[in-house]
Order: sequence, then C-alpha cells, then structure tokens
Amino acid sequence: MPADAHVHHHHGAPSRNELNRTALSATIHCLTGCAIGEVLGLVIGTALGWGTAQTIILAVALAFLFGYALTMLPLLRSGLPFRMALGLALAADTASITIMEVVDNLIMLAIPGAMDAGLASSLFWGSLAVALLIAGAFAFPLNRWLIARGRGHAVVHSFHGQRS
Repeated sequence: MPADAHVHHHHGAPSRNELNRTALSATIHCLTGCAIGEVLGLVIGTALGWGTAQTIILAVALAFLFGYALTMLPLLRSGLPFRMALGLALAADTASITIMEVVDNLIMLAIPGAMDAGLASSLFWGSLAVALLIAGAFAFPLNRWLIARGRGHAVVHSFHGQRS
C-alpha cells in the first residue's frame, strides 16, 4: 500500500477495511519516524561511546522528533500554520510513539547482548528490527482505536491536501 494512501470520510463511520488500512498507514508512518530516530540515536550514542541509558534517551528523543516531523511536513505543505501542525502532530502521534518506544526499548534491553553488540553486529540490527516490528504490532490497535473515534491520525488525514 502506498504511504500516501489516506482514507477520507464525508459521511458515517469508516468501514472495517478502511479503518484497518488507515490504522496500518498511521502505524507504518509512526514506525518510520521511530525507526529513523532510533537508528540515528543508537548510531550517534555508540559512535560517541555513550552508555546504554544515554544512548536510549537520545534515541527516544530523536524518535519523537522524527515521528512528529513526518506528521507535520504534509500539514505544513498544505498551508497549515506551524503551531496548528505541531498541535495536530502531538495529538496524533504521542500515544503511538510512546507505546512503540516503550515496547521497542524493553525488547532491546531484554535480548541478551543486543545493546552492547555494536553497530557491525547482526545481533544488534536483527534485535532492533524485531523490536520495531513488535512495537508496531502493539501500536496498531491503539491507532485503530483512536481513528475509529475520529482522533489520532483521523484528524491529521482530514487536513491533508487542504489549502488555507
């Protein structure tokens, strides 16, 4: 499914398939921002010789930053003011990114040696890939629940393509 496939509703509730597609799109979108931030944070922390705690803090901060930025870009391009785009991104993504980051980092910490394996290690990258996929699986039902109630990415999607 293309990343820009968004569901727009004018009347009534979305069908189950539309709801699932929109929730999957929102989850993949959030997962992309989380993955960019996680990888960048882990690479920077490792390159600087930081400990696990400092590296995780940086990775989580960057995951939120990139997650929000990916939501804000199309909103800003559609002409929304920065403050409104930021507010929508915070409302749409905070819960999803939070659950992804908690799950992802708990899994990385639970896999023996994953955080200390180093950037050249298949254990590190394999663990991170598994952790992110599981984190996305945890975030999908949350995104679906929010969208079904007209919240989360349902609000963001209603602004895509509009001009002020």
